[in-house]
Amino acid sequence: MLLYVERLNILVVNRGGSMDSQKIVEEFRVDYKSLLDAPPEKFEEIARQIRPKLMPKPGVDFNVYLTETPELKEGEELVTWTLSLCPYCRSLLKAVVFKRDGKVWIRKRCPEHGEIEEVYWGNAELYERFREWQYDGRGISNPHLDIVFPCPFNCGLCSRHKSHPGLVNLVATNRCDLSCWYCFFYARKAGYVYEPTLNHIRYMLRQVRKLKPYPAIALQITGGEPLLRDDIVEIVKIAKEEGFTHVQVNTTGIKLAYEPELAVKLREAGTNVLYMSFDGVSPYTNPKNHWEVPYILESLRKAKLGVVLVPTLINGVNTRELGAMIKFGLKHVDIVRGVNMQPISLVGRVPREERLKLRITIPDAIIEIEKQTDGQISRYDWYPVPSVTPISHFIEAITGKPKIELTTHFACGAATYVFKEDNEIIPITRFVDVGGFLRYLEEKAQEINRGRSKYIVLLETLIKLRKFVDLSKAPRRLREKGRLLKHLYRIFIKHDYRSLGEFHYDALFLGMMHFQDLFNHDLARVQRCDVHYVMPDGREVPFCTFNVIPEIYRDRAQKAFSFTIREWEELTGRRLISYKYKRNIKKLISNEIYRKAYEGIFDVDSVSYEEQVKLSKRFGIPVVE
Repeated sequence: MLLYVERLNILVVNRGGSMDSQKIVEEFRVDYKSLLDAPPEKFEEIARQIRPKLMPKPGVDFNVYLTETPELKEGEELVTWTLSLCPYCRSLLKAVVFKRDGKVWIRKRCPEHGEIEEVYWGNAELYERFREWQYDGRGISNPHLDIVFPCPFNCGLCSRHKSHPGLVNLVATNRCDLSCWYCFFYARKAGYVYEPTLNHIRYMLRQVRKLKPYPAIALQITGGEPLLRDDIVEIVKIAKEEGFTHVQVNTTGIKLAYEPELAVKLREAGTNVLYMSFDGVSPYTNPKNHWEVPYILESLRKAKLGVVLVPTLINGVNTRELGAMIKFGLKHVDIVRGVNMQPISLVGRVPREERLKLRITIPDAIIEIEKQTDGQISRYDWYPVPSVTPISHFIEAITGKPKIELTTHFACGAATYVFKEDNEIIPITRFVDVGGFLRYLEEKAQEINRGRSKYIVLLETLIKLRKFVDLSKAPRRLREKGRLLKHLYRIFIKHDYRSLGEFHYDALFLGMMHFQDLFNHDLARVQRCDVHYVMPDGREVPFCTFNVIPEIYRDRAQKAFSFTIREWEELTGRRLISYKYKRNIKKLISNEIYRKAYEGIFDVDSVSYEEQVKLSKRFGIPVVE
């Protein structure tokens, strides 16, 4: 292996914002060209050598200031104390989470940059309701790293982490065919191409599968735009070979609008679902792929490959279409498995006034959905992610085998299921006592763990099952031939997870996942994170470490295992800019497929062609005719 060092002068920002000192930082890089044919074992050897050199360094990458304690002020109610980071210098700080004016806030004080205060959750009542469902998981029994530095500067994972991985992200490339104005992740901006070889990917996936007590079984292949890789189908196959039972591909989907056969190949290779960007139903809110979405859905229908729509929520930009996005998902429920919304994570130096304008938290979005659906989907229909942990506890108690537990922090996400009947939206909570049923399962799991016969408990659960379901309020198709009760019996009594999949086909999953930024950063959330990234050196890093402090995790590690742009262009014979997408709006809007997809949701004739061209170009996608 050829390892070389670059010395960089890094300017340090003082409290007033001026540059007053410098730090010399060493960057370590691998000669990646020499590893194109290397086996997985070679990457394991290299990772062991370079991993210590890539770790965050105290005094260079971070400082620890735990002497400054933020104070509560008049009219504020303490929720909890935690640790956080300064958004300007990444120093580790004490922080206080508190209630004020019906909201939950976080405050910290940096000796260099003063007091920083941010909205943590937009509704204190929902915060307390969700808080009841927090569970700590088992963590990792064989961590990849020893504890050397304080959290979050020791990520990899270490023994302080409280949750095992639920979903692992694999970055297949940092190339993208778009140049979205808000994105800092694509290759030309990064200045290098990160695109691990198939054997390198196999090494990373094996690292993930080594973790105990419950190795990851769900993988998301992401980017950049992973569909730009010619060998994306091979990557899916490798994931299946390495033991991942659920594989999803995170994409804009644009390539599938033009190459429907690729959707078939992805499904045949083992892709379970696509995770597709979808920021709204109009070209105003979704200039990224509004015109292509109808054709993408048609390709997926032909391939019989389901999709989850993933809107990034930006307050005042696309939040007015929350209800319409859900209705769009229900209109296409034959192929759309869910709508998983992600409130924006504000990265960089965003002024407080701008943050208050753009910020939307999970309860804000939930309450807005309640308004836009005229109360059909209520704020009380949602549950936090860890609320499903009793299901894992119950099945594990019955089977005696470790089961995956989603013990992420209660403030990280929310979910529900909805059904459509005629013009009515029916949440699952209208006919199932979700809270009562989950608490009952936890109670029964504890009884088995204390020595009670699991067969008696199973019999009791079977008898009790009907008491948690009001079939008279369920959608007709779930009442027919006792379909709902059969689903529940097969899932919870027989542990037949094919029935869980069939249930998904009957329903539309609604999810919400709010990833952190440096302003609302809470270490308690990081330590419970179960959405991770696998790094090129084999470390596994929580999402809100990988993306919130990218300079010392994502960017440093990926750059170490990257090609220069010139190297990549010489190896492939292509220009990096050559695959950038150009849109033919006239052709896309002229087909009946486009009109039918949005019929009843958005009036496609309400926006002139000229205005559509402007919207696409303003977003950064050229228009051709």
